[in-house]
This record gives sequence, structure tokens and C-alpha cells, in this order.
Amino acid sequence: MRTGLIFLVLAYVLSQFYRAFLAVMAPVLGSDIGASAEHLSRASGLWFIVFAVMQLPVGWALDHLGPRRLAAGLLAFGGAGGAALFAMAQGPGHVQIAMMLIGVGCSPVLMASYYIFARMYPPAVFASLAGAVIGIGALGNIAAALPMAWAVETLGWRETMWALAGITLVVAGAILVFVTDPPHARDEGAPKGSLLDLLRLPALWFILVMMFVNYTAPAGLRGLWAGPFLEDVHGMGAEGIGWVTLAMGLAMVVGNLAYGPLDRLFGTRKWVVVVGNSLALACLVLLWAAPTANVWVITALLAGIGLFGSSFPVIMAHGRSFFPPQLVGRGVTLVNMFGIGGVGLFQFASGSVFATASAGAANPTAPYQAVFLFFAVPLALGIGVYLFSRDRVD
Repeated sequence: MRTGLIFLVLAYVLSQFYRAFLAVMAPVLGSDIGASAEHLSRASGLWFIVFAVMQLPVGWALDHLGPRRLAAGLLAFGGAGGAALFAMAQGPGHVQIAMMLIGVGCSPVLMASYYIFARMYPPAVFASLAGAVIGIGALGNIAAALPMAWAVETLGWRETMWALAGITLVVAGAILVFVTDPPHARDEGAPKGSLLDLLRLPALWFILVMMFVNYTAPAGLRGLWAGPFLEDVHGMGAEGIGWVTLAMGLAMVVGNLAYGPLDRLFGTRKWVVVVGNSLALACLVLLWAAPTANVWVITALLAGIGLFGSSFPVIMAHGRSFFPPQLVGRGVTLVNMFGIGGVGLFQFASGSVFATASAGAANPTAPYQAVFLFFAVPLALGIGVYLFSRDRVD
């Protein structure tokens, strides 16, 4: 099982990579196939929306079929197939379809790991294991920064995408060979249940609201808007963008690893999430207020958003504490659907916000300030709602 988990984590590294690499590719895709920032924001948003919609069937399949065939099959078909389609893209529409396919392929890999943790490990260590997977997976964020910029400049973006398609297919094959499905709860005599049983839990709704807004700013900025912002406002090229987004990616790795054990350290999940996201909100507001600050300040603020906004594993563990055993698969995917769905909807809509703010803008900073504010206000509202949640630790 350890070998299987290693390949599931590698698959999640690819998932993190695919959700973030467009920021670095924005300049070359714009010049080669006419893909604007608005086109790419919609492509990125579609990745997250498709990923989120897939969580419902993925949750059912985890509880009924197990993680092995599910993760391997979807990663091979959607992940490798979507990367291959991307490599052949002739216009923005092809990129959007490719990103949707890649979203399908990436949709089960993290939840497959979480399902195994929830079924085979003590509940008290769930947040730490979940944070470790996301922290290691965030290496994909790093690979999508400076290394991706180097590969695009050295090999060409089409050749790079063909290589990624091959790597994805190999990882999918390894999952099929090495992952072992854990026993199903129904085999242990647990009663049947449905998604409606989860939705009847009042405590879960406050957690779902927080999850819906938690990851929108880190994913939205790291995955797309950091690149155009640094190019248009600070005059950076691919290498400079790569260095700044690398810093943000590293901060997200540290954040995910650090958040994992904090619930056991402080004896609370709720207040770890509240304090961390409040700090992320403060960085986001400062970025909105001073978008033309020197590059070191901008880098620090983007890294702060990545660091403090990486509370996903603690929110997931908070929700996990309310799930009955027979609904673990559907439970973790429901919470994940809200998190990824929020990113997708905000990412998709942020393109329209940017386009509207660009019309008649007196300077290049105004549209980006509108995008930063578009991420900040819902996060503040989400923190306010989450304050009413019921804390629970294992």
C-alpha cells in the first residue's frame, strides 16, 4: 500500500501542476494561438468546475468500487488525453476543452488518498496525513513555475505538453498496479447511507461555506492572475514570473505541511482555520491597496496568501470528523467539491470582472485591483459564517 500511496501522491503532484501551469504559459499561448488572459481564466475556471462536478460520481465510486481502478482509469483517459489534446491546440477553445478533460483526469487522485487514510488510519492523524499529501503535491505548483518556464523556453510548449501526457499515462499505470483497495464499510456491517444523510448534518454547512471560499485566492492568483499581473504592472517576463510564482508555490508547500498538525498542537480546528484565513485576507487586502509596491513586497504578499490560505487539510479534517464510516468517500468528495467548485466559479467569473474593469481603465493596475477585491470580499464573508461552526477534534 505504501508504494501505491506514493504513486497517488505523484498523481496529485500532477494535479497541482495542471491547475497552476497556465500562469507561466500565458505569454507564449497569447502570441502563438491568441489566448488572452480572459480566455485562460475561463480555461482555468473550467478545469476547477469540471473537477468539482466530478466529485459527486467520484465519491459514489470510492464507496462502491474503491480507489484503484477509479484513479487509474480517469487519470489515463482525462489527464493524459487532455494533455495530448492541449499539445495539439490551435486556438483558445482547444485549450479550454483540454483543461476540462484534464480536470476529469485529476478529479479522483487526492480523494483516493483521503479515502484510504479515512478507512485505514486513526482519525486523529487524518489532518496531518492530508496536509502531508497536499504539501508534497504542492511541489507540482513549484514545477509549474520556474521549471515549466524553462521547459517552455527550451523545448517549446507543445513538446512539453506531449512529455507531460506521457508522464501522466505512466503514473496512471503505476496506480493500477500498486494501489490496493481498502475494505468497504458495508463489508464490516455498516448501515447504508446516501449523500442526503450528509446534507442533513447542520454542522457541516458552516464548514462547506468556509471551504467554498478558502482556496479561491491562492489558487486563482497562483494558477493564473499572478502571471498577467506581474507582466502588465511590473513588466516581468517568463523568468521573473517564474521566480515569483516559485516563491508562492514554496509558501503553499510550507503552509500545507504546517497546517496539518496544528489541530493537535492547539486542540482546535476551527480557530486554526479562522486565524490562518484572516492573515491570508490581510495579505490580499494589502495587495489590493498597494499593487505597485516594489517586487519584494509583492512577492511577500503573494507568498503570504499562499502560506496562510493553505488551510484546506484542516477544513477537510473538520468536516471528516462528522462523517459516518459508510459515507467517508462521499463526505470527503462533497467537501472537496465545495472547495474546488468555489475556485472554479471564482476563476471563471474573474475573467469577466477583469474585462469589465479594463474597459476605460486609466492605468493597468485597476483591473487587477478589481480581481483582488473580487477574491477578498467573499473570503471575509466566509470567515464570518465559519465563526458559527461547531469545533470538533479527534
